[in-house]
Amino acid sequence: MNQELKPIRNLIDQLARLPGLGPVSSRRIVLDLLKSRNGRMSEIATAMQNVAASVKNCSICGNFSADDICPICVSAERSSHEICVVQDVSDLWAMERAGAFKGRYHILGGLLSMLDHIGPEELRIPALLQRVAEDGIEEVVLALSATVDGQTTAHYIAGQLSARGVRVTQLGQGVPMGGELDLLDGGTITAAMISRRPY
Repeated sequence: MNQELKPIRNLIDQLARLPGLGPVSSRRIVLDLLKSRNGRMSEIATAMQNVAASVKNCSICGNFSADDICPICVSAERSSHEICVVQDVSDLWAMERAGAFKGRYHILGGLLSMLDHIGPEELRIPALLQRVAEDGIEEVVLALSATVDGQTTAHYIAGQLSARGVRVTQLGQGVPMGGELDLLDGGTITAAMISRRPY
């Protein structure tokens, strides 16, 4: 590529690093955006700058929020005695789309993984244990993926909570082995929540 195309190559490379996009898809997106660089491209750039400047993580659950505490955590209509533990914000969004859970959430920010050297301290597990100890939590629902890392994480959390007198449950039927929560439809998530069972 010649010198003038380095910014284009950089943009393609940056997009290709996003989940679900490879070099070919990224190239198509960039070429399409270049056709309307004064329209859609600048609108997307402005939207990205606005998100970067205004969106923060909820100081309680880790959800995305415009304020220090997200609307779910401050809502008086949500049960303050139940916490649903999820891996990421996308899983929280999937649960909310299904409308199957009326409590509060706790986002771990990942899963335990020996291979990737991710232990409890790299995740928001200590913050979860503190919430359970201080907030009168009666039930913790483990809504983690049915993968090896997901089940390892669930087992670790359940073990930490076992001596605290807290009911620990996990999603029931409908979640396939290896299934990611944010890829499931609302009906499947609702059925799994209704049929949750003790861990």
